[in-house]
Amino acid sequence: MLKHGTRSKPWQKFQNSRLPVMITSLVLAILILVMIFCDDGKRTHYSFDFPVRKSSTFDAVQLHPSIEMRNGTDVIWQIPDSPKAVLFMAHGCYGRAINFWDRSPSCPNCIGLPEERLLVLHALAHKYAVLTISSAGRCWTLGDELVIVKSIIRWWIERNKVEKLPLVALGASSGGHFVSVLATSLRFSSITLLVAEAILDPVDISEDYPPTLFVHMPKDLRRRQKISEFVEIMKNKGIDVAEVECMEFPLSPNLLGDRIPGVDQTVSAKLFNLFRDKGFIDGNGYMKKDGRATRWKKAVLETENIDLDRKLFQHVQEELNLAFAYHEMTSLQSQKIFSWFESHLK
Repeated sequence: MLKHGTRSKPWQKFQNSRLPVMITSLVLAILILVMIFCDDGKRTHYSFDFPVRKSSTFDAVQLHPSIEMRNGTDVIWQIPDSPKAVLFMAHGCYGRAINFWDRSPSCPNCIGLPEERLLVLHALAHKYAVLTISSAGRCWTLGDELVIVKSIIRWWIERNKVEKLPLVALGASSGGHFVSVLATSLRFSSITLLVAEAILDPVDISEDYPPTLFVHMPKDLRRRQKISEFVEIMKNKGIDVAEVECMEFPLSPNLLGDRIPGVDQTVSAKLFNLFRDKGFIDGNGYMKKDGRATRWKKAVLETENIDLDRKLFQHVQEELNLAFAYHEMTSLQSQKIFSWFESHLK
């Protein structure tokens, strides 16, 4: 977490004899910041620079998925020109495949949640064919649903003639649990588990288990401990494994406008001011509680000058949860995730 420093005294109050001390202190501070934020290849923290402003980074990428019902569930996908790999993505509890895609003529019921859609845009920009499937119930189950999803993936791969492409997977929360088990019976080049530990008996993890990247939020201490245990188990079995830690970050007046299509900068600034005035965020912009435990929706509905479409409440909720960094889908580590996939394509 970045901390605000104390204000420096005017330069004229410093004596020349103190300049070397000040310069040395400044150099040490810079070195410490570099050590904190540089990637060591195993643990990485968020930086507070958000380079993705809605879809501006992906001007050449358009979301126009194909949709089909298969075995009683919706299957939504998109294949870019000259794909180099296939990515299966599994949502978390209460999620659906429609969360990953913007509403469009080809998908009129899609809702495009900010983090899910950005993961898809990153994937398509990297030339990955993206396949999403909805769970049968509120969360994924590990019985018949494993068999059904495995058959859908195999059917889809054969139908679209991408059998020769590497297959990777990303699952969040319940979807991460599901992917961790699916990986014991379906061959993936590598997998990424978002805010999820593997749901496996250690004896079921063989040496040919796919390379696994855990992207998690250490504020969730219980899950952090379980992930640490699985990391050690996998290392001891010779499996390539790594983790990325996602830390909380402060809101800003423009953050929601930058990340959510449909929220303009005026509304974004009004929301920030409301959250500040209601005490939902501290003086530095950090959420005091998880978004799900914050009565922000009621506050918005009671404020006359904030014109926020109720259909976007879920989108704002996701970003507030993400800022608190306890348990939420995230695209902020997309560079790390796709570097992981790229390094294991085979």
